[in-house]
Amino acid sequence: MAKRDYYEVLGVQKSSTEQDIKKAYRRLAMKFHPDRNPDNADAERKFKEASEAAEVLLDQDKRQSYDQFGHAAVDGSSGAGGFGGFGGSGSFSSVFEDVFGDIFGGSGGASQRGGASRGSDLRYVLTLDLEEAVRGCNPNIKIPTLVQCYECKGSGAKKGTSPIDCVQCGGLGQISARQGIFSVQQTCPRCRGQGKIISDPCPVCRGQGRVEEQKTLSVKIPPGVDSGDRVRLSGQGEAGTNGGPAGDLYVQVEVRAHNIFERQAENLYCDVPLNFVDAALGGELEVPTLNGRVTLKIPPETQTGRQFRLRGKGVNVSQVRRGGTGDLYCRVIIETPVSLTDKQKDLLREFSKEGSEEQRPHESSWFDKVKRFVDSMKD
Repeated sequence: MAKRDYYEVLGVQKSSTEQDIKKAYRRLAMKFHPDRNPDNADAERKFKEASEAAEVLLDQDKRQSYDQFGHAAVDGSSGAGGFGGFGGSGSFSSVFEDVFGDIFGGSGGASQRGGASRGSDLRYVLTLDLEEAVRGCNPNIKIPTLVQCYECKGSGAKKGTSPIDCVQCGGLGQISARQGIFSVQQTCPRCRGQGKIISDPCPVCRGQGRVEEQKTLSVKIPPGVDSGDRVRLSGQGEAGTNGGPAGDLYVQVEVRAHNIFERQAENLYCDVPLNFVDAALGGELEVPTLNGRVTLKIPPETQTGRQFRLRGKGVNVSQVRRGGTGDLYCRVIIETPVSLTDKQKDLLREFSKEGSEEQRPHESSWFDKVKRFVDSMKD
């Protein structure tokens, strides 16, 4: 069964703010929460569907990718690593707690708070030249991040010791009470939700279980990427807490402006200067491509702004999205000669005297339009 559009699930528009999305999710979660609908499979399905939608739309990066590529961008089946996708690392309970705080219980939140926690995802903006983006590359990048403490192996306790269960919450990280149909849970004030107490902290990480480190990573950029595309490096984000898994690193591509070509999707565009003699008589013109120069035949009586298409001379995007190799579009710009000699000026004046209106069709047509416009203003 195909998934419903996440915006449709929550009943919001694509332009909705984060607060609008939270409000819509809060309304649906209150309506379909299992505590309010015991033994109701349909309500449970709708609650999970709303939670899944909120998890994506309340994350700025995931929402941007979902808006661009749909469900395929956030589907957990995309696997670890590779180009695009998120891997579905979140959970219904996490987004539920983000919106509702400590109001609801019974979803396993207590054990998650006191146990391992996944590390945060990181984002790195990688700026590439157009040639690098088109051909692909393997740059090395340096990432400041948090890694597992080498001394305590992430426990936060001094070597030879271990954290002990909090005596106030019994290692759950929360203390709870019932209020009507709801189970109200509060973060344990003693262990601050961790469920463990470190009596003798590690001297290296000071009880955090993580230390700062700068990592050097090699990133494989596939050919054909464009600004806004992202490559995911699974497990290269911040280290998790209490032995939890590391987050992911998202490398976002930004392509520098080129001094010759302008890129639009898989096609390239460039302006090529053309002298007025070749424009009038025709000739051959060498134009640049990303794979070297090619010869472009210019037909006689070519006007400025005319566009020539070179098939297959654009960008091959088949490795990053649907499509093949684009084209190169060359627009000729007829160049007016400068620094003329007296002899050249005389020749041009003589040429102008020999000319006729038939040889200047655009000029004659334009003046006719101007005359009709001026006459209509007088009426």
